[in-house]
Amino acid sequence: MDTIQVRPDEQLNESALADYLYDKLPGSSQPLTVRQFGGGAANLTYLLDYGHYEYVLRRPPLGPVAPSAHDMGREYRVLSQLHPAFAQAPQTFLFCNEPEIIGAPFFIMERRHGTVVRRELPHQFNTSEAPRALSLALVDTLADLHAVDYSMIGLSHIGKPDGFILRQVVGWYERWNKAKPDDLPAMENVYAWLCEQQPPASAPTLVHNDYKLDNVMFRQNDPSQLIAVFDWDMCTLGEPLADLGTLLCYWSQPDDPPALQAVAMMPTDGRFATREELVARYAERSGRDVSHIRYYHVLGLYRLVVILAQIYARYQRGQTKDARFAQFGAVIPIMAQAAADLTK
Repeated sequence: MDTIQVRPDEQLNESALADYLYDKLPGSSQPLTVRQFGGGAANLTYLLDYGHYEYVLRRPPLGPVAPSAHDMGREYRVLSQLHPAFAQAPQTFLFCNEPEIIGAPFFIMERRHGTVVRRELPHQFNTSEAPRALSLALVDTLADLHAVDYSMIGLSHIGKPDGFILRQVVGWYERWNKAKPDDLPAMENVYAWLCEQQPPASAPTLVHNDYKLDNVMFRQNDPSQLIAVFDWDMCTLGEPLADLGTLLCYWSQPDDPPALQAVAMMPTDGRFATREELVARYAERSGRDVSHIRYYHVLGLYRLVVILAQIYARYQRGQTKDARFAQFGAVIPIMAQAAADLTK
């Protein structure tokens, strides 16, 4: 993963951090260099370089956050329990709940080396076979996550599966009303549809809750090998098809409407599997009934609109100066309409 110089408004107190970590990690008695991972739009992620040892630091976004959101302690605990059972979950080393060190709680995890696919296809994956291999590895890993026995690894306490979908629908609607830049009839229509059309629940599993192409890492030169899944702060217990719906809502394909292609968060390339193929592969790998997947695709788009609105609100309030977020104001109504169109 490429790093950038730390953005000026997202600087850490590097000397305080180095003092706190001194001798707490292998190599941490050496001089510390800090860089930032430039992707992502919420939690902030940094590379800690001690020369022969590298680590990753995760902290919440700048500005006020809801008490239950961006919980670094929770993410640390989930990864600590999950890593032995699910190799793609990075190993964790340390959690700090002392905000005075860098201004917020944070945790330290291992750094993994590989390739993250964002809007442009990396040159080593620009072949006739690689995009499909990436697609299948992505959905296979999701099915494998859902097969983890959460009770056997001590994660039965991280969520309440009963009523999961209704809480999602209502909770994201409440967040929408707090963050929305404008009233959007499309969001009201989608909210009503989601309340009325809720399908029967599947057996609960671990749910990543933000599973998408740029939240995973592949082996540098092997698109069939997915070696890491990142961003576990929303992981909980609930409906596994919600994860598949999230993946579909971030997925792009060449026959999408031009407005959706313009805001695509991955390569729009016909060599990738289609959404229909992803669903079929997941059904084959997991053995689950996917007949109601349209509902979860709509739910994924609905959640995405709210997430964009929350990030855009932070940008408008000056809590982040990341210029990427300026365009979100125009993207929000496009995505809301895409969700509404899918309900018809």
